[in-house]
Amino acid sequence: MLRNALLLSLLAAFPLAQAAPDLSTVAERSGYQATGRYEEVQRLCTAYQKAYPKAVRCFTFGETPEGRPMLALAVSRTGALSAAAAKQRKLPVLLVQGGIHAGEIDGKDAGFWALHEALDGKAAAGALDKQVVLFVPVFNVDGHERFSKNNRPNQRGPVEMGWRVTAQNYNLNRDYVKADAPEMQAMLKLVNEWDPLAYIDLHVTDGAKFQPDVSIQVEPVHGGDPELLPIGKELRENVMADLRKQGSDPRHFYISFDKTDQPDSGFVDSMSTPRFSTGYFPLRNRFAMLVETHSWRDYPHRVKVTRNTIVSLMDQFALHGAAWAKAAAEADVRAAKLENMALSYKTTERSTMIDFPGYEYTRTPSDVSGGMWTKYDESKPQKWTVPLRDEVVPDMVAVAPAGGYLIPAAQAALVEPKLKVHGISYAVLKTAPGKVAVETFRADEAKLSGASFEGHQLASWKGAWKPEQRDVGKGALFVPIAQAKSRLVMTMLEPAGADSLAAWGFFNNYTERKEYMEEYVAEEAAREMLAADPALAAAFKARLESDPAFAKNPRARLDFFARRHGSWDERQNLYPVYRSAVVY
Repeated sequence: MLRNALLLSLLAAFPLAQAAPDLSTVAERSGYQATGRYEEVQRLCTAYQKAYPKAVRCFTFGETPEGRPMLALAVSRTGALSAAAAKQRKLPVLLVQGGIHAGEIDGKDAGFWALHEALDGKAAAGALDKQVVLFVPVFNVDGHERFSKNNRPNQRGPVEMGWRVTAQNYNLNRDYVKADAPEMQAMLKLVNEWDPLAYIDLHVTDGAKFQPDVSIQVEPVHGGDPELLPIGKELRENVMADLRKQGSDPRHFYISFDKTDQPDSGFVDSMSTPRFSTGYFPLRNRFAMLVETHSWRDYPHRVKVTRNTIVSLMDQFALHGAAWAKAAAEADVRAAKLENMALSYKTTERSTMIDFPGYEYTRTPSDVSGGMWTKYDESKPQKWTVPLRDEVVPDMVAVAPAGGYLIPAAQAALVEPKLKVHGISYAVLKTAPGKVAVETFRADEAKLSGASFEGHQLASWKGAWKPEQRDVGKGALFVPIAQAKSRLVMTMLEPAGADSLAAWGFFNNYTERKEYMEEYVAEEAAREMLAADPALAAAFKARLESDPAFAKNPRARLDFFARRHGSWDERQNLYPVYRSAVVY
């Protein structure tokens, strides 16, 4: 009895040390031949918080359509493990996101590797004392669990992997502006809350067989706030220099041939549209990096290169994060005074011949496809001298409205959720302004795509803004241009933009003709109009004489009058968003 009491007292005084959480991954234990299922991410998220309670917080920021939790780890030695604490301490936030295309899963395993080393002081020494790393191991969680060894036939490893798109068949890296997917809505809510200075998007590229193992693309470099461009280039060049020291051969452009499957066609750099991460985040005056390891390098190599990239980023943000955050804040102030912006960019024809490490290859006629078949011999490295076009310039430039955009009440239920998900400032008009001077956009030509893309029938609106008086009622939305996200506002609401709501087909209903005049009625109306209007009669006669196709088309001839009749719908092809010089 006495002995038992003594034993209990000793145990109370010297409690048994708890076993350290297992932070190893399936990838690590398999020599990076395999990757784990999502349950491993759930286990590791909790285990990291348990192992480093003062430096890691595991939390859920959303739920997928199939009911899986979307997990993130906030990692910092500063104690700032919430968005509010990071903001209060003025710490730069680096958001590292893996698995947006869940078959391209290098980022998940590389991220856990890099963070483990950083937390143990084996890499990026001291970096976690000066920043918060927000790590999302898998963005496309449901796609990750569509697991198969056959999912990426043009990728070497891991043995099995997830699927490119979500359970709802959305490609998340086409969804940043339209934000259809619940996963993207959750991600944008996370971004709005934490306001990361940089968003790192980890991928594996497709493509031919060549030697360079990674491309590092950063924005703003080609577009966005002009004063952020040098910082974007500095970030890109610093990370690429670090990777070269580790034995990699990084490139600053997406390594895909100008002409598919033709190495001698060379490469073309470009500015991504805002549906992609690197096109979207410059609109928020923040940095984005697209990391694309090369699919034909094996999984151990790719994960190591991705790990090296993450470590380099932590080092760079420890050194420069405070200065870069100050520059981004200054860009926010400038954005509130935006006068114009490029809605699109183009790559010029100027090219430079570069030496590019590839392999010997042959192109021969194929008896299978009937086309040309390219075969590479990886045992024979070869230097390719090929053109690179990497001069990117603004293409379509739009002038900003003096005040902002007015969205009639009829469109508020459609547009307001999109404004909210991006954190854009707007006001709901409590009273009706009545008839006001605005600019309206009428499409001279509105073409719809023949096939669906990402669940939308895309639309091309061609026309111009013109002064007009329009009635605006109570419940309309006013979106001021004087805000930090002014570039994002213009991207969404200028109809000519490639990723505007109009281009994504949200207003296709307004391109449709809804009322018709029966032919026998049109015949009578046309005669009345000809008799009453000599100028119209002259115009009709001139059209008949100058346009044989028109003259032979009874429907087109009657339509000539229908479009000039008082019954014609003046709202057809009227874009249902107005520009205002007045601030409401």
